[in-house]
Amino acid sequence: MKQKLIVIGNGMVGHHLVQQLVDQQGLEHYEITVFGAEKHAAYDRVHLSEVFDGKTPDQLSMAGADWYANNGVTLRLNEEVTGIDRAAKILTTSLGHSLNYDQLVLATGSIPFVPPIPGNDRDNCFVYRTLDDLAEIQAACQKARTGVVIGGGLLGLEAANALRLLGLETHVVEFAPRLMPVQLDEQGGTLLKEKIVRLGVQVHTEKATRHIIDGESALHRLEFADGAVLETDVLLFSAGIRPQDALARSAGLELGERGGICINDQCQTSDPAIFAIGECALWDGKLFGLVAPGYQMARVAAAQLLGSEGAFQGADMSTKLKLLGVEVGAIGDAHGQTPGSQEVLLLDRSKDLYKKLVLNEAGDRLLGAVLVGDTGDYDSLLQTYLNDMPLPDHPLALLVPEGAEGGASSKAALPATATICSCHNVTKGAIVEAVQGGACDVSAVKACTKAGTGCGGCSGLLGQVVNQALEEQGITADKSICEHFAYSRQELFHLIKVGQIKSFDELLTKHGHGLGCDICKPAVASIFASLWNEHVLEPRHAGLQDTNDAFLANIQKNGTYSVVPRVPAGEITPDQLLTIGRVAKRYDLYTKITGGQRIDLFGARLEQLPLIWQELIDAGFETGHAYGKSLRTVKSCVGSSWCRYGVQDSLDMAVALEHRYKGLRSPHKLKFAVSGCTRECAEAQSKDVGVIATEKGWNLYFGGNGGMRPRHADLFATDLDTDTLIRYIDRLLMFYVATADRLQRTSVWTENLEGGLDYLKQVVIDDSLGLAEELEGRMAHVIGSYQCEWKTTLESPEKLKRFRSFVNTEQADDSIVFDRKRGQIRPVEMIEIKELS
Repeated sequence: MKQKLIVIGNGMVGHHLVQQLVDQQGLEHYEITVFGAEKHAAYDRVHLSEVFDGKTPDQLSMAGADWYANNGVTLRLNEEVTGIDRAAKILTTSLGHSLNYDQLVLATGSIPFVPPIPGNDRDNCFVYRTLDDLAEIQAACQKARTGVVIGGGLLGLEAANALRLLGLETHVVEFAPRLMPVQLDEQGGTLLKEKIVRLGVQVHTEKATRHIIDGESALHRLEFADGAVLETDVLLFSAGIRPQDALARSAGLELGERGGICINDQCQTSDPAIFAIGECALWDGKLFGLVAPGYQMARVAAAQLLGSEGAFQGADMSTKLKLLGVEVGAIGDAHGQTPGSQEVLLLDRSKDLYKKLVLNEAGDRLLGAVLVGDTGDYDSLLQTYLNDMPLPDHPLALLVPEGAEGGASSKAALPATATICSCHNVTKGAIVEAVQGGACDVSAVKACTKAGTGCGGCSGLLGQVVNQALEEQGITADKSICEHFAYSRQELFHLIKVGQIKSFDELLTKHGHGLGCDICKPAVASIFASLWNEHVLEPRHAGLQDTNDAFLANIQKNGTYSVVPRVPAGEITPDQLLTIGRVAKRYDLYTKITGGQRIDLFGARLEQLPLIWQELIDAGFETGHAYGKSLRTVKSCVGSSWCRYGVQDSLDMAVALEHRYKGLRSPHKLKFAVSGCTRECAEAQSKDVGVIATEKGWNLYFGGNGGMRPRHADLFATDLDTDTLIRYIDRLLMFYVATADRLQRTSVWTENLEGGLDYLKQVVIDDSLGLAEELEGRMAHVIGSYQCEWKTTLESPEKLKRFRSFVNTEQADDSIVFDRKRGQIRPVEMIEIKELS
């Protein structure tokens, strides 16, 4: 006879338990029934906010009801367990049903904590926890202008980003003196606050909300203990979570003093027939609010149920995440509370980076770390901490890539026992063994070890370890663009082109898995634009764009935007100059003439962008695509039109090239220049595409760029007539677009081509691959389908909703002060207000 096992809770941890039992033939011993209080089967709460990017519940699903049925597991959704009779081993449900059990697992998770503030139950007040919560928030935001989140922790900042993406003027209210007080120290919290404020989200720390009453200009008014007030239309509570232990309390199970179901090392409660796992469980006086510890508990409970050995010994609560585009990481004793600990700090204000190492008294072991602005070191630091590895003589080298080369934290130095994936408890040794057993890429390693299939935080380090193991086996390392696609960018380009794929969801369905990430989404968006040239803010493309493309403007350090109209080859009329001047004066914009011969307008707020675009378009301007990985500028001298040394009309050529290739999306930004003679006043040999006039025609240069790796372009062809010049540029650009890696400049692409420049000449000039006609045809399509992205947006009321929070109003944000010295916009609470010059 099979025993009856009931699992109460169908969240990520409860599902993981059932999955473990199914994988380990647990159904041979148990008849399993799972209760879920929600109407949805288990879904990925870690990526819950992606609903606002268009993800559906099905796309977030971890298995679906069909998986349970196909595996012989009974799933009862939208039904809560309301009582447990431990003596009779019977439970009752909200639908009036009674069921017997032999073994019971409580995976009830947690509930949001709503502070006991008078007025917290008003309309348009929400928590941020479930798919249903998000649906209600989304509906409310359609009729709202402002939103406030009470709580500046992880979920609070995620909720704030959701409100921001929904177009609301967003505020975060935090009782503590800094954001993320549990994970970050004072300096890290301050830097995070500054970066978030510059993105347009206002932050109010050390604020205690006393009452929520009717507002005067909005639905709610928050009254703070210090006498300040803040009005909002939508209010979200994200002030922490509490263990969902009411059912256990009613059943008489032992609870902690502050809540939580007490468990032992085997995840058993005070009743040996009842287990508790996840956020509802209290082990050694500690609650664990992350997915990975919950998964560890699920594995231990599964082992106990199947008669195997296993023990839960606590879990590391280090975390890495991205909040409103800001990378944040916290490891171990981030606050330096260990007696005798010492700190090593790296603060780079110019790049908004803050990194802190907490060392033991001897300075040879890592106790913790804080990272804000860049978490590239997180994986290696975490492994150094978890494996108690010795530090180099100068620990600061761990935070400097050059100094860390070959250091104690490198992937090669990790012991085989190092845990790479804490969600599924996968060690480096298991990954290396999988590679040695025939798993030749990251996807294959994930399939046989499950590493990287939990929260996904270990994906970067997992890829490094796999590639290292492959190299040791003499196998070429995987070039997958990310964990969601087992293809390089070049391969994805080919799949999209051949399959005529025009949406990210279709690409995921056919060739990927998971939900996508901030690596593959912008890369795929660029490929779609290169191939099909649809407007980047079409609903199926808008959620893929990075911040600049998402708003068709360059976001600046202070959270405002710059507007850059196209000025082909720097040629501009007096009337156009007057228009730019009038726009700059009307909107108090800082103006800067760029090295690419055009004028940047800095300091525009989000709601002003459409208004500015309209004025510029009315004067004959169009978008300059300064925000995109695309053609930026074609720089030019005045050539034979004005210069006594000019031998060709470089100005006309530059204007023609800029109009021909404007809007072309590519793996990285593109810059051109045309010089009218060999005196090279336009500096064409430093550009991706350079053209220099000769007495017989044009010399073509390719593959130059400035930046961190300055490189002169290579001379590609000489004395070309105009038609041949343009034909070669068409082919070069489209071959680059089709075959380059993500974010790879033309210079690096050329250097990495097998056969180098000679091979490139064979392809472009001699048509050795027979691609010339196709490359020219694709360029013709891009040119023929060009649209000014500003103009197209202005013609679409739906697309303008992205900028709608202040549309049709001249009212400025009272919390913003404009400093005309450099166009800096700073929040009132962060500066002392003085008379502005």
